[in-house]
Order: sequence, then C-alpha cells, then structure tokens
Amino acid sequence: MAKVLVLGGGIGGTEAAIALRKEGFEVSLVSDKPYLYIYPISIWIPTGEAKFEDVIIPLDKFARRWGVNLIIDRVEKIDAQNKKVHLKSGKVLEDFDYLVVALGQTKRKEKGLENTLSICGSPEEALKIRDRLVELIAKGEGKIAFGFGGNPKDKTAVRGRPVFEVLFNVDYHLSRLGIRDRFELTFFAPMPKPGERLGEKALKMLDQMFQKYGIKKITGKKIKEFKENGVLFEDDTFLESDLIIYTPAGWGNPVFADSGFPLNEAGFIKIEETCQVVGYEWAYAIGDSAAIEGPPWTAKQGHLAEVMGHITAHNIAVKEGKKSGELKSYKEHINILCLMDMGWRGGGFAYRSDKRAMLIPIPVLGHIMKKAWGVYYKLYKLGKIPKII
Repeated sequence: MAKVLVLGGGIGGTEAAIALRKEGFEVSLVSDKPYLYIYPISIWIPTGEAKFEDVIIPLDKFARRWGVNLIIDRVEKIDAQNKKVHLKSGKVLEDFDYLVVALGQTKRKEKGLENTLSICGSPEEALKIRDRLVELIAKGEGKIAFGFGGNPKDKTAVRGRPVFEVLFNVDYHLSRLGIRDRFELTFFAPMPKPGERLGEKALKMLDQMFQKYGIKKITGKKIKEFKENGVLFEDDTFLESDLIIYTPAGWGNPVFADSGFPLNEAGFIKIEETCQVVGYEWAYAIGDSAAIEGPPWTAKQGHLAEVMGHITAHNIAVKEGKKSGELKSYKEHINILCLMDMGWRGGGFAYRSDKRAMLIPIPVLGHIMKKAWGVYYKLYKLGKIPKII
C-alpha cells in the first residue's frame, strides 16, 4: 500500500486525507494545531455569535474516524531534493511515497501590519477582534476600519468575502444593540473596484448596501502604512480608526522558499493541471499553497482546495494502478462559490464562472443557511453524514 504524507490540517489538507483514505492509501497528516479551524464560520466570533469551540473540529477525532496517522508538529523544512520533511520537534519524515502540500499561505508584508487584526489570520486574531470590539462597545463609541489588500504578483491570493461578512455582521450587531449611530464604519481597499471578481451587478449591490447601512468607502488608494490609530494612504490622507480589521493578500508559506520546489513570483508552488508539482512526480500542492492558474477573476477558495484534494487522490490512485481512467484537472472546477453572510438580515449567494456572475440576496434565510452549513460541515468531516456540498 502506497504511503501518502499530507502537510497541513486545514480545509484542503483534511479533505485530501479523507479522499486518499477512500482510495485505500495509508495516510499521515501533519498539523501545527490539534484542531481544524473552520474559517468560513469564524466570522461570528467577533460579535460573540459563535465561540471558539464552535468553529473547530478536534483532529484526534477526525483521525480516528478516517484511520489517519496524526502528527501534531510544525513543518520547518521541505527538502525536495532528498524527499524529506523536517519538523520543529527535530523529527525527519521520509517514509512516504507521495507528498501533498496543503500548508496554506502567509500574509503579504505591509508596513505597520502589526497594527491590524485579520479575520483570516490565526485563530487568536479573531478572538482579539472580539475583545477589542467589546471594549469599544463598553466605551459607547468608536471608529472601525475594514479592508483587504491585493497582490500584483498573484491576483488569486485575495480574501475579500470574509472582510465584507465581518463588516456587515458588526454593523448588524451594533444596530441590534441600539448604538450603531455612535460608530463610524469604513470600508477601504487599494483596488478601484474591490469585489469585481463577482461581476458588475455584485459591485452595484455592494455599493447599495454600503449606502443603505451608512458605511463609508475609500477605494482606489494604495496603503502607505498602518498606524496604531488609523490608515495612511499614498496621497497622505489619513483614515482615523480605533480598530483596523484588515486582511492582507496572501504570500507563499516561508517553508516553500528553500524547498527546491518551483515557485511563482509570490512564492506559491507551481503545479500542473493535475495538482502535481512541476518536475516532481511524487509531490502535489493544493489550495492556498499552489500557484493556481485560471481566468482573471480566479481566487483561492476553500471549496477549490477541497476539490483539488479529491483530484489529487484520484490522480495518485490512477498512477498507482488502483483505478482506471484519465488524470483529472483542477482547472475545470475553477469558480467562485460562497454564501456571504450579513447576520440575521440574511446573506447573499455569490457565484462566478466563465458563463455567469451573480449575487442573489437571501433575506434572513441566508443566515440560517450558513449556520446549517456549519453544522453539516462538522458532521461531514467527522464522517457522520455523506458529502453533499
């Protein structure tokens, strides 16, 4: 039985592990955390609608259910030339036939980034956003800035939806408390049309929502520096803020830099359509770790990472002669698919492909649907119900 080593216990890595086990492979999973953090539903931590324990899945339970060898440790180095993986504990992993890299990405460096908090960063950052918001609510007033950045070297490495979701959830939370009029909420982004990946109709709808809820907008201005009390733009205008919730564009994990794997300009691992690392028949990269190629609106998303995990498992099985058929490509599955939550006001179903771009409002029910998805996701990952989404 071929042995597969999966690096990363996130959305893509765990899905790859499930798919590989279903194909009959022996799987070892390395994660630097003892839990899977479910980013899509962590958006409710800042407003207190969800607790930390509500958005995690213990990996020991996951591993037992799927028969995966779990290793809680941090990957320190990947040595592609010698086919070895070095861990923080000092352990060296080399007893594997295939490697699947799903270590995610890191933040693109920006001046003063330490003065911001990201909903897409470490789990601890979501808790810090919650605590800072509680402080401002106790104070009774405040200015909060919400934004996300771009990466000219890899335009797929952008996280916009979670920022919009936290913004609208915070707006609703403050309104529910009856103190929204005492807070100034501002959205900012360096690109002229943030959210344009979803199409012009979606952009107009976002603008309408900003106007409806009294949210200010600053776009098309590059960010010069983040300071403790606000955001300084390239034209030296300053956005004063008590709390900056900002998600920078992604950058390749530092571990990739001296791995020997081919990288693009932003430090992501170059792959074939089959998810195989270019030049390495035994190595695959999926999700945020990979240099994804597609239409201009292509974005790294969790559902694509999961699809890539299944494609990788299928392609390895074909290579090993465990199943017949052709090798599959991730490119035919590229699309943008998400349910953008706005609190109990509802949400919006967003979809983008080569043929269609839409954002459909779903009042009230949209929020319930996302809540239901969170329940489904945890049950599925623990093997209690089949995959339906």
